Amino acid sequence: MLTRPAAAHIVSAAGVHRLLVVLSLVVVACATDPLSAQQTEGVNGNRLSVFLDCATRGCNREYFRTELTWVNWVRVPESADVHVIMTSQTTGAGGREYQLDFMGREDVEYEEQLLYQAPPTATDRETLDELVYTIGVGLLHFATVHGFFETAEDFHEIAGMVAPVTEGFDPAERVVAQEEVDDPWNFWVFRLGGRTELNGEQTRRTNQINGNASASRVTPTWKMNFRANLEFNHREIDLANDSTFSDQRTDWGFSELIAYSLADHWSIGIEGEARKIVRFNQTFRVELTPALEYSFFPYEEATRRSFTVFYQIGPAYRRYIEKTVHGQLEETRWEQAIEIEISQRQQWGDASIRLQGSHFLHDTELYNVSMRGDVDFRITRGLSVSGEANISWVNDQIYLSAEGATDAEALLNLQQRAQDFNYGIEVGFSFQFGSIYNNVVNNRFGGGFGWWR
Repeated sequence: MLTRPAAAHIVSAAGVHRLLVVLSLVVVACATDPLSAQQTEGVNGNRLSVFLDCATRGCNREYFRTELTWVNWVRVPESADVHVIMTSQTTGAGGREYQLDFMGREDVEYEEQLLYQAPPTATDRETLDELVYTIGVGLLHFATVHGFFETAEDFHEIAGMVAPVTEGFDPAERVVAQEEVDDPWNFWVFRLGGRTELNGEQTRRTNQINGNASASRVTPTWKMNFRANLEFNHREIDLANDSTFSDQRTDWGFSELIAYSLADHWSIGIEGEARKIVRFNQTFRVELTPALEYSFFPYEEATRRSFTVFYQIGPAYRRYIEKTVHGQLEETRWEQAIEIEISQRQQWGDASIRLQGSHFLHDTELYNVSMRGDVDFRITRGLSVSGEANISWVNDQIYLSAEGATDAEALLNLQQRAQDFNYGIEVGFSFQFGSIYNNVVNNRFGGGFGWWR
């Protein structure tokens, strides 16, 4: 069973009561009276300066600045006393676990981690409020350890702003462990969804209907996901010669994933799918592929750093709509694939690279190799560069129709066409100067009828 680092504290979704428990724990963890510590001179005076580094769902910087007014929010990490990195990942029930890492500036040795788990039923406002409390607890701990409070009154005033004491609070209350919960569903979560869309103009009309269903069960040992979807698309386009182009297609699919935590760094599993994909000339496709994954870093650190190797091998049966370029109407082929992924999110920025390769066992000349990478690197105060690139060499399109795509299908990208490679490159930079402070929020002229702003 996988376990979390001892330094991580989990903040439950129960609200202020349990956050007060965490607040009590982190204050006690200081091991000394916070006011007896040597007064720390911050980068920008005696007020704690914070740089928030987040690029994940729920990252509402304006809301955090509005609610946490007892700190200085700064625009560059070099001007901060504490650097906060917020990352997240989905939970088994469909919620989201947020990981917040608090790190001191170069001359202040400090690192702490808090976790907050948002349930799938939480609204955006509820999640934001709990994140505000969690960030506040982490910042209060940092300020307490490093003596940012001159008097006891200062400490208690800020502590009250972070998590105000509510009537009936029991200091002995604690977060209930997962093993103590009586769950009649045994961790199974089911979802049903659907959507219909109708749009058009005088010369074109489109109608789409989508439906989906899923069942999942996630525990520290097992991960099981089952998904099904149905898509109907109909479009009509009036052409210049008074004729009408019409296309109607229905796709469907079912996929499954069963994974088992074999050891601290090893996982095994099996993936499968059955589907119909008209764009790829397949009226029926089914495959079942065992897989193995090795993680060089502990899985618990995946939102901050990851280095994994993933391998799978298995057969796939395809039945085609039209005869393929290889003269087949149906076939069963074995294929193997490997994927290597490295990612980092640190104080200097973030970067990731992914290498993928696959080929058919009956003919190794039928292969697919791709590489994707991105980086966002802070060079110096206020200056950062970013880049993203991907390239693929494609030689495994055994499903292509021998008849090829019509001009209309090519223009509307309705039918996959033969290709040897594809690529994309994006490079940019950002340079910011001026005031380092980021405390003020002004929502005037921010919306309404001015949608073009």
